[in-house]
Amino acid sequence: MVQVGQPAPPFSGVTHDGQQVCREDFLGKNVVVLYFYPKDGTPGCTQQACAFRDAYEDFVRAGAVVIGVSSDSSESHQAFSRDHRLPFVLLTDSGGAMRKAFGVPKTLGLLPGRVTYVIDREGIVRHVFGAQFQSQRHVTEALTIVRQLAQDPR
Repeated sequence: MVQVGQPAPPFSGVTHDGQQVCREDFLGKNVVVLYFYPKDGTPGCTQQACAFRDAYEDFVRAGAVVIGVSSDSSESHQAFSRDHRLPFVLLTDSGGAMRKAFGVPKTLGLLPGRVTYVIDREGIVRHVFGAQFQSQRHVTEALTIVRQLAQDPR
């Protein structure tokens, strides 16, 4: 798994609304909160997405963008985003290349893992938090680090 202090692997993808994004879009501009989650619409993933939604303005004020990643299709992401009024983008990682590049482990060897990475403006990973069953804690942990980076942008 990618560790704190390492450069974030390059990533790119098409958002649920058809826009192309990549790591380089944010270099020098924004802190990136990149969170991997198992599946649209499941209870834990919905709870996590809604917690990111509810704290989204705090992330934006601190200079961060939030990006959710799962292997669900763009259509699934569109419905999930619409149904829960998510203000951030969701990327499809259908082949699992992003998950593999970041080294996101499976839970119990079966379920796609739930890991959040906070990546600073220079593309360096500043925080990693992984916990399958503590979905809301991903938000509080990430927001704490984003606020620290806003005070000390390095």
